Amino acid sequence: METIIITGTKGFIGSNLKKELDGKYEIIEINEDVFDKSTWKDEVAKYFWLNIRCVFHIGACSNTLETNVNYMMLVNYEFTKHLMTLCRIKNVPMIYSSSAANYGVNNEYPSNLYGWSKYAAEDFVITNGGIGLRYFNVYGPGEENKGKMASVAFQMNEKFKNNEEIKLFPKKPRRDFVYVKDVISANIHAFENYKKLSGDYYEVGSGTARMFEDVMNIMNIPYEYHDENLIPKGYQFYTCSNKRKWMTDWKSKWSLEEGLKDYFNL
Repeated sequence: METIIITGTKGFIGSNLKKELDGKYEIIEINEDVFDKSTWKDEVAKYFWLNIRCVFHIGACSNTLETNVNYMMLVNYEFTKHLMTLCRIKNVPMIYSSSAANYGVNNEYPSNLYGWSKYAAEDFVITNGGIGLRYFNVYGPGEENKGKMASVAFQMNEKFKNNEEIKLFPKKPRRDFVYVKDVISANIHAFENYKKLSGDYYEVGSGTARMFEDVMNIMNIPYEYHDENLIPKGYQFYTCSNKRKWMTDWKSKWSLEEGLKDYFNL
């Protein structure tokens, strides 16, 4: 059985990918506890003495509110740089989980530390021949430990179950909500078509911008609105993946309606 590496298997997307590939490959899991050792680079490098078929680098600090520069750049940039260097030396395919946060609020460059860390790491990956996948707003099973970074669907469902007040921002902001099963299929597609796709980044989304109200209505959750003055400065009102930037022959299969119904057994 061939061996692959998946980083971040204790997280949302990583755990879903591991579940999908379990039994098909021998899986080496690398998680954040690797940084508990000062020799973390050696701990990672030892796996590359094996015949590694592919590295799916999903693990990261995904907290967009994180302000500790050293921590963010260690986990999101230095770790990625080390992995990609090993992959290049050993000629191992590297598929990197990037982010639509690279576009920031002006659709040109990142607007926070998280976005810059992913932007810099992605650039190193694709410059060295890997593949970057820029995820949009991912939702689905396994995100319950993401806290404030969990999807609006998950957070509002939890509030609804707890009889808490649910309020949305006015002005109808829209997001490209992509079901986690589409994200997993994108990773597998990148792996299976690596030679053709390597050395570039691709967007992974549904290709449709939907209102938060749509999410609530599909889930039959009542809502009200915050005062307009509570909208944070620089708030992103619109995200949508460009289908022309999707991988060749890959497409999203889950609409928002279908994804939410599958997720919550509606």
